[in-house]
Amino acid sequence: MDRTESLLTVPTAGSPATDPALAPAPEPVRIPGTPPAEPPRRDPRWTRPALLGLLLATALLYLWGLGASGWGNPFYSAAVQAGSESWKAFFYGSSDAANSITVDKTPASLWLMALSVRVFGLSSWSVLVPQALLGVASVGVLYAAVRRWYGPIAGLLAGAVLAVTPVATLMFRFNNPDALLVFLLVAAAYATVRAVETASTRWITLTGALVGLGFLTKMLQAFLVIPVFAGVYLLAAPTGFWRRIRQLLLSGLAVVVAAGWWVAIVELVPASARPYVGGSQHNSILELTLGYNGLGRITGDEEGSVGGAGRMGGGGGGPFSGQTGLLRMFDTEVGGQISWLLPAALVLLVAGLWLAGRAARTDRTRAGLLLWGGWLLVTGLIFSFMSGIFHAYYTVALAPAVGALVGIGATLLWRARTAPASAGGPSAPGRRRGFAATVILAGALAVTAWWSWHLLGRSADWHPWLRTAVLVVGLAAAALLVLADRLPRRVAPVLLALGAAAALAGPVAYSLQTAATAHTGSIPSAGPFVQGGFGPGGRGGFPGGGRLPLGMEFPGGQFPGGRFPGFPGGRNGGTAPGGRNGGTAPGGQNGGTAPGGGSPQFPGGGRSQGGGMGGLLDAREPSAELKALLEADADDYTWVAATVGSNNASGYQLATREPVLPIGGFNGSDPSPTLAQFQRYVAEGRIHYFIGGGGFRANGGSNASAEIAGWVAENFTAQTVDGVTVYDLSSGKQG
Repeated sequence: MDRTESLLTVPTAGSPATDPALAPAPEPVRIPGTPPAEPPRRDPRWTRPALLGLLLATALLYLWGLGASGWGNPFYSAAVQAGSESWKAFFYGSSDAANSITVDKTPASLWLMALSVRVFGLSSWSVLVPQALLGVASVGVLYAAVRRWYGPIAGLLAGAVLAVTPVATLMFRFNNPDALLVFLLVAAAYATVRAVETASTRWITLTGALVGLGFLTKMLQAFLVIPVFAGVYLLAAPTGFWRRIRQLLLSGLAVVVAAGWWVAIVELVPASARPYVGGSQHNSILELTLGYNGLGRITGDEEGSVGGAGRMGGGGGGPFSGQTGLLRMFDTEVGGQISWLLPAALVLLVAGLWLAGRAARTDRTRAGLLLWGGWLLVTGLIFSFMSGIFHAYYTVALAPAVGALVGIGATLLWRARTAPASAGGPSAPGRRRGFAATVILAGALAVTAWWSWHLLGRSADWHPWLRTAVLVVGLAAAALLVLADRLPRRVAPVLLALGAAAALAGPVAYSLQTAATAHTGSIPSAGPFVQGGFGPGGRGGFPGGGRLPLGMEFPGGQFPGGRFPGFPGGRNGGTAPGGRNGGTAPGGQNGGTAPGGGSPQFPGGGRSQGGGMGGLLDAREPSAELKALLEADADDYTWVAATVGSNNASGYQLATREPVLPIGGFNGSDPSPTLAQFQRYVAEGRIHYFIGGGGFRANGGSNASAEIAGWVAENFTAQTVDGVTVYDLSSGKQG
């Protein structure tokens, strides 16, 4: 084994690393068949200040102007508000404090935000700050995981790449479950690293527990890393085979316990004593886990969703996701979110495995590359080929792996390039390997510069000078890197700085733009406007300038209860509830308008009463007059109002701080409540108003919301308040 190879393994007596800044600093581990390990080296004195600077810069990026995004995703903010007022709603993740229905996810991410609201009161900051802090913590834990085996420079590079990945900046400033999921998975990876070092039962069990908590955050997506973490431990842990098997079984048990206790409670509690499980058609958390939020995301068979492969034809993905295939992570919709350093990460993964060569089973260099590379490949391939609902922001789950591979790969290649083969001078094999490492590192930098130039070209009018600067500086740094051996030694740090600047300039610019832009609604998107993709702000627009996504169909061309463009309760070729003359809305508005007079158009061409896509994607913001109407005598009712769709309901609920019944859950397609249940609530005087308009169903699901809207329109008199149709269910007046 030559000197370069020795630098890629655990330091042992007689083979010290030559560069303290780049050398790993692991705990001393005795691997069978090797001499005793040296004591761990101290990090350079600049390490802690550099780490502190990285964490402070990350905090500034994620926290600055955070309140501009308001409620972020109001669907989850309403559930946070409910959980801050009702411990039952807190536990189940209910959309409203009266516990009619849950959100369509497990509730762990809501718990952190609801606790913050209980302490600091309801505000945009109390909802979003926990998410930002999770981002800072994720950067810190990723640094710690990479540094243990590859040194502080690798850790800092990994943390910096994660921090400035645009989709990470987006999601750590937003209130979707992805922020907590990423933190838990990075923490699980760190626990796996610690477990591999000493074959520790405690650490590998902690890995399982953290992944189980990830399930309570975003269900089966958390399990994508299980085969990778388990495989790396089975391969590299320094202990006997059967002990590794027993430890992994114990870790699997920890996954089941951490994930299953909440599921068991929900399944065992009688349905009458808990809220309806949102997103399911039969009030079952197991159905939600395996169907709508599970295998349905892979196959596209998601009953009650807003679309999927079953309605798209061959080769299509979900309604917001573009085409499936190997290049999905690089396409117009997804590329600017995650792919800036993705080509480099893949190149560096292959190069790192090449450098590791035929190392011992317990070799940490290879184990780490397999850990982060497996995470990236398994999760990335599933994202690329899943035919169900897929949103570009899901790719934040790839950001830690991309960061780790860039940090590890760049450090290994630089170390291989500069390492002497022996005290007497470099050998021919050593020179060849060092030159190859240099060329690969330069090639990765050149590819990154070119790809950044391409991505920036998708927003050609946005700072066009940056595109040229990134390409010129990146290619120049790559070329000079190949010639670095012929340049003065002091030039090397300058080349590294130029290369890093060129590689990170694009994602940093996108991240700064993302942090400076308010993001609301259900489908946020990082970065500036991209032709053919979502625009800035993520307010529920669609690719292509506001049209419905390809394949988004209404069953039979209908909204619930009426033919398109009719609305809930509509009949006779598109009339709205109670409407006349071929498309008039309640209250006499003409022209085919929605209940309450809202336009039936969609993002890019008008909004339906403030809720994008029939209220599916964004919350409605009630006027002061409507808000006052809903708040009047609120204490006399369980729900101050009811309306179709959780996002419609969330806007009214967040404005009034009172429970609003979200009929049909997120898509308006859940059978909660049924028409009979709704009629009973009305008879018992539990609902004050019904607010018309909004919601539709697609890809199957219950028609209960349409039946309820039709029944209300036929039996109660409509009034219009600031252009919104409202039915007073307590008046007893018949329409």
